[in-house]
Amino acid sequence: MKHQDHPIYLDYNASTPIAPEVANAMRPFIASHYGNPSSPHWAGRPAKEAFERARGQVAGLLGCEAAEVIFTSGGTESNNHALKGAFFALREKGNHIVTSSIEHPAVLNPCRFLETLGAEVTYLPVDGTGMVNPDDVRSAITDRTILVTIMHANNEVGTIQPIGDIARFTRERAVLLHTDAAQSAGKIPVRVNDLGVDLLSVAGHKVYAPKGVGALYIRSGTPLEPFMHGAGHESGRRAGTENVLFDVALGKACEVAARGLAEHAQHLRAMRDDLHRQLRERLGETRLNGHPERRLPNTLSIAIQDLAANELLDAIRDRVAASAGSACHAGQVTISGVLAAMGVPTEWARGTLRLSTGRMTTEKDIASAVEVIVETAERLRHG
Repeated sequence: MKHQDHPIYLDYNASTPIAPEVANAMRPFIASHYGNPSSPHWAGRPAKEAFERARGQVAGLLGCEAAEVIFTSGGTESNNHALKGAFFALREKGNHIVTSSIEHPAVLNPCRFLETLGAEVTYLPVDGTGMVNPDDVRSAITDRTILVTIMHANNEVGTIQPIGDIARFTRERAVLLHTDAAQSAGKIPVRVNDLGVDLLSVAGHKVYAPKGVGALYIRSGTPLEPFMHGAGHESGRRAGTENVLFDVALGKACEVAARGLAEHAQHLRAMRDDLHRQLRERLGETRLNGHPERRLPNTLSIAIQDLAANELLDAIRDRVAASAGSACHAGQVTISGVLAAMGVPTEWARGTLRLSTGRMTTEKDIASAVEVIVETAERLRHG
């Protein structure tokens, strides 16, 4: 077999490259626009104008007012701000939070931390496709519930949650609804009014912006304790001198994503489906994890029979970048919490690969990756 002449990247759910348009937007703020945006003089004004323009670009992707967007250091901070901010702001009303068993650690671990401060958290199950049942959310809400936080789309299997249906129940009970949209923003429509959410998290490095920047949508009138205390930046909601360079980058990334959303999704889906088809034809018995239809257009969680995914990834790591659904330490196989919550049998979970396509993925990349994966899988299967 003739190997590809460059390594193939199929781990876009982990992180994306910086888009060329984003890199170009950043350059003036590296070279010359160095002023503090809080300073009203000639050096500060361009910075102030730039990051407010970026705020509007993020709002354009989310379909909200610019004043409802604050910049953060990433999806983790956005999630922490939403959960902790709601808990501290609403302690007199209640202490109950509802979430799901397949959330990202940036939601699950803040929930566990808040439990040490007196929060009561309900962790809802999911079905075999990784879907939360909205009726379970409705049943879990009590008079002490202050927040429901359910991710928009799962980072491992791509299942898209019925956030709009869940929102009907939270509105009826006057409960805040947060969704972690780190994986969905830029891949599928993420319009806050269509979703019915009060809080929504965005991660820059999932939408072709740099690592270290994100955004939190806060619906006007939503009570939220500031996550960072200090001076009155971000209308008093997040203290700290604004990271203009990265804010500009996120704004441009959101503008590019909004402009080409349908085209990008079509390309992602075509590459993913071609990858799935070829692997299924070449590898024999495989299993798709996640919802077969309500799934991110770029995400393929595929289980390969008679294979340890971590061994395969270790063998191909210099040629194909991907992720596994399990890990092996000292001879013990640890299945991801997402696959375990979905009830994926261990023999399939241990052979699960997460392959995620991106805007830069080509047909040649797919063909080359399939050759590498199939050749290595067959070699591992036969000793």
